[in-house]
Amino acid sequence: MKRNTVSLLALLAVLLVVAYLVMQKPGEQSGSGLGSPLLTIDSVAVDKLEIQSAKSHIVLEKRGAEWYLKEPIDYRADQMSVGTLIHDVKDLEVRNVVSNKPEKFPIFQVDTASGLLFSIYEKGVKKDSILIGKMGASYTELYVRKLPSNDVDAVDAAIQYQLNRGTKEWRDKTILTVPKESIKEVQYQYGDTTFTLAYQDSVWKIGKDVATMSEVNTILGGLANLQADDFIDSTLHPNPKISALISYAGNQVRFAYLKPQNKYAVQTSASPQWFVVEPWKTNSILKRKKDFVKASK
Repeated sequence: MKRNTVSLLALLAVLLVVAYLVMQKPGEQSGSGLGSPLLTIDSVAVDKLEIQSAKSHIVLEKRGAEWYLKEPIDYRADQMSVGTLIHDVKDLEVRNVVSNKPEKFPIFQVDTASGLLFSIYEKGVKKDSILIGKMGASYTELYVRKLPSNDVDAVDAAIQYQLNRGTKEWRDKTILTVPKESIKEVQYQYGDTTFTLAYQDSVWKIGKDVATMSEVNTILGGLANLQADDFIDSTLHPNPKISALISYAGNQVRFAYLKPQNKYAVQTSASPQWFVVEPWKTNSILKRKKDFVKASK
């Protein structure tokens, strides 16, 4: 029995050594959960964000109260996306320290050659920089390294999806936004055909016909917050043939059907920028007179 006990203890010791060595292999967790904040930032003071990889360089900067893309194009940014990123970065907590060995940086992709570099500025001064690496085996955690530390930390993987946005995703896709209640008249023009949808005597009408409220509510919602799917930054040659015009609340919106792409190019009187909008969106607002009055006949 004594010999068996000694043998079992020896086997247990061997297993413990093997387990320790396995835990030290690249890519495996070798630290313990910490739960401490990765960064300490002042959300109000943050005025610049920089996201740099081998394929792209995105710079977002605050101008007054609003965020703008500065690189690779100068354009108003999606305010909600920027705000969400700052909030989520501030809330990042270190789950584990998985390594502190520089020779393992490439394994976790937190070296300067393969990692995505994210820098945060407060009041014009760089506050923190972190290298974003690869996901862990569970796909719920992400390996990062706060510079100049050698610690490779595991954090919530969701932040990777935000930082890997392309330029298009950072741009504000708003074509036109107006208060819905400010729209009292909508004029449609298709070539030589025109008609006006107007709010008269507490009802919406087209001429003497009372309009169908379900259709009115649909187009008012779409026109109040008209959003794009993509951008057209090059000059269109030849100029697109306008297939429809909608005028409302002091604005004119031009629609040009792009047959090869089965999409619409859209431009407003407020800006020279052309946008791309999918047909399912335009179909909800490009209505004909019969669409509004069919239930009244």
